[in-house]
Amino acid sequence: MAMPQLSTADQAKLQLMQEMEIEMMSDLYNRMANACHKKCIPPRYSEADLGKGEMVCIDRCVAKYLDIHEKIGKKLTAMSMQDEELMKKMSN
Repeated sequence: MAMPQLSTADQAKLQLMQEMEIEMMSDLYNRMANACHKKCIPPRYSEADLGKGEMVCIDRCVAKYLDIHEKIGKKLTAMSMQDEELMKKMSN
């Protein structure tokens, strides 16, 4: 199945959306890495490798961070859809 050709304006919008998505994911990763590092790894390193406790802590921290990020995203999407519906009702 062939993809329809996009106009130059649509291509620019798509490019902007892709760049914003990359920037948001990069920001999410950096925030998560900083938060989990601060929580799970002591400021003074005693060994070159992570200990078992540090690895478990980081694994749990990342899982929780991503879970909460997903829940917040779903909630914001639902709220946005409700706002759109309300605006449509008000305009009629």
